[in-house]
Amino acid sequence: MDRARRPRSLLAALTAALLAVPGITALSSAAHAADADVAVNGGFESGLTGWTCTAGTTVTSPVHSGSSALQATPAGSDNAQCSQTVTVQPNAQYTLSGYVRGSYVYLGASGTGTTDVSTWTQSAPDWQKLSTTFRTGAATTKVTIYTHGWYGTGAYQADDLTLVGPGGSGTTQPPAAPAGLRTTTVTSSSVGLSWSAVTGATGYAVYRDGTKVQTVTGTSATVSGLAASTAYSFQVTAVNDAGESARSAVVTATTSAGGGGGGSSDLPAHALVGYLHASFANGAGYTRLADVPDSWDVIDLAFGEPTSVTSGDIRFNRCPVTECPNVESDADFKAAVKAKQAAGKKVLISIGGQNGQVQLTTTAARDTFVSSVSKIIDTYGLDGLDIDFEGHSLSLNADDTDFKNPTTPVIVNLISALKTLKARYGAKFVLTMAPETFFVQNGYQYYGTGKWGGQDPRCGAYLPVIHALRDDLTLLHVQDYNSGPIMGLDNQYHSMGGADFHIAMTDMLLTGFPVAGDPNNVFPPLRPDQVAIGMPASTNAGNGYVSPSEVTKTLDCLTKRTNCGSYATHGTWPALRGLMTWSVNWDRFANWEFQKNFDAYFG
Repeated sequence: MDRARRPRSLLAALTAALLAVPGITALSSAAHAADADVAVNGGFESGLTGWTCTAGTTVTSPVHSGSSALQATPAGSDNAQCSQTVTVQPNAQYTLSGYVRGSYVYLGASGTGTTDVSTWTQSAPDWQKLSTTFRTGAATTKVTIYTHGWYGTGAYQADDLTLVGPGGSGTTQPPAAPAGLRTTTVTSSSVGLSWSAVTGATGYAVYRDGTKVQTVTGTSATVSGLAASTAYSFQVTAVNDAGESARSAVVTATTSAGGGGGGSSDLPAHALVGYLHASFANGAGYTRLADVPDSWDVIDLAFGEPTSVTSGDIRFNRCPVTECPNVESDADFKAAVKAKQAAGKKVLISIGGQNGQVQLTTTAARDTFVSSVSKIIDTYGLDGLDIDFEGHSLSLNADDTDFKNPTTPVIVNLISALKTLKARYGAKFVLTMAPETFFVQNGYQYYGTGKWGGQDPRCGAYLPVIHALRDDLTLLHVQDYNSGPIMGLDNQYHSMGGADFHIAMTDMLLTGFPVAGDPNNVFPPLRPDQVAIGMPASTNAGNGYVSPSEVTKTLDCLTKRTNCGSYATHGTWPALRGLMTWSVNWDRFANWEFQKNFDAYFG
C-alpha cells in the first residue's frame, strides 16, 4: 500500500463507484444546487404575464434593469396589489427579494404554511432592495408572493422580483407560448380562434387587444360581444401550475357589418341626441317641441316620473302654463311629435332624472311600470323610451356579484320590464340609456359592495341592465359630466374638463373591461353604433363642460385615431354614433354652440 495517499472519504468512494457504472457521468456543480428563482416574469419583461393586479401596468421608465418594470397606483380603497402564486416544496427555505421605488412599498409572501412575511419601505426616492425569508410548512406546495403600496398614496414601481429556493415538485416551469394561432369563423359580433396544443399546458388564456378576456382548457375559443365592422387583435398564452407563458404571435380580424339593433338602423350614421325640458322650466327657459332644430335626431322628453319611489307608476305631466307661459297645447304637442317623426326624428319619453327615483322592488311595480309607460307612449305616439335612472334607483344586494346573472329585484324587474316593452312594440322600438359614470365605468374597479363589503352598492349597478339588453339597446349615452375621477383602462384616473376624459370613458365602452378587475369576468364591448358621448351643452348645464375644440379632439381620436392626448385608445371606431347633450334648452340658451359644432364636424 502506498502510504503517501490519504484514505478516501465515503462520498468519494461512492462517487468513484458510480462513475464506473456505464452511462453515469459526473454531476455538475449547477445540478447539485437545488435553489433556483421560481418566480415567473419577475422583471415584468413580458408585461403582467403571471401576475394578477388590482391596478397596475408596465412602464419602460423608470426600470431597475431590462426594458420594463411594474408601476401601480393605489386608490382610496385599493392598495394596488400585484401577486402571483408560485409552486414550492414543503419544509423548504426561500428568500424573496426585489427592487422598489416610491412611498410605502410592500413586498411579502402569504400562504407559507408557517409565518407569512412582508417587508416594506416608507420612502424610496430611487431603487431600493427589499428582502425577506420564510420557511414553508410541512404540507405547503404553493405560496403567493405580492407587492403593493398604501391606500391613497402615489404610484410605486417594482422590478426584478425573485423567489429563490428549491423548485416545486412536479411542473416547475411555465409552458412554451402557443403556436399556430389563427382565426376561424368571424361574424359581426364574434371571432373564432384556434391554435396548436402546448406540451405541459393545463389551460390557455385569450387576449383581445392586450386584455385577457377568457380562459379555456382546449385549443379553441370564440370571443363574442364584439362590435361590427371593427378590427381586433388577438393573442393566446399557455398556462400550468408554474404560471403563464409568453404571449403568442398576434393575429387580427375584422368583424363583418352588422345590423343596427334596437331601431338604430333608422338613425343617421351620426346622430345628435338632446333632452328637452318638457315637464318643467328652469333658467334655460321653455322650448316648444316644434321649435327644436332639425339637427336633433333623437329628442328625449324630460321627464316621466313615478308617483312614489317604489310604485312603478310613471306619469308624464307637461309643463303648466303658470311655469311655462309659452307652452303649447296638447294638440300642438302631439302634432309636433308627428312632424318630427315625419322628418325622420325619434321622440322618446325619458324616465327618471335627478328627482325621479324609480325602484321596481316587486313584480307588481314592474307590471305597473310597463302599463304606465305604455300609456305615455301610446298617448303621445312616441318612438320609445330612455332610461335615466340616477341617485338610488339602482343598487346591488350584497350577494349579487355577477353582472351576467343578476339577482337583485330592482335590477331583475327593470330588465324584465324593458324586455316586455321591447317585445310589445317590436323591432322599431327605440331604447336608450343615460347612466352616470359611477354606475358604468366605475365598475372597472368596483362592483356592488365588493368581496369584503363596505363599497357603495350602486357601483357598476347599470352593467347587468346594459348587458342583458345589449341586443335590444339602440343607444347608450353615459353622462360624462357631474362625475368624479374615474379610472380608465390605462389604470390612471381621469377627470372631467378635457377630451381625455371623454376618450377614456368611451374607449372603455367600445373595448370592454374586466369588472372589479377580474380578468375572468369581462363586460363585453358595445357596438360603436350603439354609443353616443354625453356632454353638457354649456357651462350652465352641468359640471364637466368642454369647449368645442375639446369635443373635436374627442371625435378625432375615437373615429380617426388622430388628435389624441395622453390616453391611448384600444381601437378606432368611425361608426361611433354621435353625441348626447343635456340639454336642447341649455344649448339654445348658449346660442346653439353644441349643435353647431356637431353639424360642422359631421356635416
